[in-house]
Amino acid sequence: MGKIHGAVEIDRERCKGCDLCVTACPTDVLALQKAEVNDRGYHYAYTANPEACIGCASCATVCPDACFKVWRWKD
Repeated sequence: MGKIHGAVEIDRERCKGCDLCVTACPTDVLALQKAEVNDRGYHYAYTANPEACIGCASCATVCPDACFKVWRWKD
C-alpha cells in the first residue's frame, strides 16, 4: 500500500485571509502570512508545511473565494 501525497497551490492575490482553510486543514499544512500582505491588503494563506499535505481538498472546499488548486497522488 502506497503513501498518499498531496500538493496545494494558492492564488494569494485572491485570498482575503479569512482563515477558514487554515482551520479546515487536518494536517496543519496552511498558515496565514503575518509579515506580508497581498495587493488587496490582506494577510494571505500560504503552505507553511507542504510535505504534510495529503491532498484532501478541505481547504478548497471551505474557501469562499476559490483560491485553491489541489493535487493528490499515491506512491
